[in-house]
Amino acid sequence: MANLRDIRNRITSVNNTQQITKAMKMVAAAKLRKAQDRIIQTRPYANTLASVIGRLIQGQELIYPLLRETSEPKRSLFIVVGSDRGLCGGFNNNLFKEIELFVANNFENGKEAEGLSLITIGKKATTHFSKRSYSVDAKYPGFFDQLEYELSTSLMNDIMENFIKENIDEVYLAYNEFKSVITQNRKVEKILPLKAEDLVVADTYKAVQLDYIYEPDQESIINELLPKYIEMHFWKAILESNASEQGARMTAMDSATENAKDLERNLRLKYNQARQSAITTEISEIVSGAQALSDS
Repeated sequence: MANLRDIRNRITSVNNTQQITKAMKMVAAAKLRKAQDRIIQTRPYANTLASVIGRLIQGQELIYPLLRETSEPKRSLFIVVGSDRGLCGGFNNNLFKEIELFVANNFENGKEAEGLSLITIGKKATTHFSKRSYSVDAKYPGFFDQLEYELSTSLMNDIMENFIKENIDEVYLAYNEFKSVITQNRKVEKILPLKAEDLVVADTYKAVQLDYIYEPDQESIINELLPKYIEMHFWKAILESNASEQGARMTAMDSATENAKDLERNLRLKYNQARQSAITTEISEIVSGAQALSDS
């Protein structure tokens, strides 16, 4: 009977876990809906801004600090966008492995390369890279607790200021791009120095080449829009990562719930088999005892 009691306890435990994972899935689904709405609303603006800048700088010889390229970069900065919470499958680990592989393949001494530093966003990214002897310049755990545009803009303005002052030669951004609830694209891309060919130029602008008159002038407009483009690109990456996290957590909790159901089903089958075996044993003992009494 002790064996039956243990199985019953395990069934109760699994059932409780199943209720928790089911609730977490529903919470993640609600957050995903909001996060998905925000990124869907942001994408058109960011893409159109890139198209406008692309059309402005097309065929122009510009000298602007954010376009400064260095033949041999000595100071490289990685902005790693992770998550503040776990229970989201391989959302964080897959991105961190991608970053570590990129660093190993593109830097001579890997993580120990001179001039390589990181800015980590989210508790998981902060914990992971701090434990692995990476040079972390700034840490932002709890970044997603209050997701605000002003905070991301302030961070990116500081980075652009350091780039303009030549304290940094190149800046990489690593994050998960949201594609669907079950699919995230891991991206490691260079955002500074900005390259003209990386900007999206809409087909309509390509098809019609018109000579525009700009007010106040073309260069002033470009100087005003380039920092805004970098700020918006970073903000879009933050929103992409947030939506990807909720989608990954929803998928992970759904999988955990289904696994709990399977485990509970197997435990109930095992419990019924053990109970039937115990009843059969008791019946056999009763019959044997009755037979012994009748023989005497």
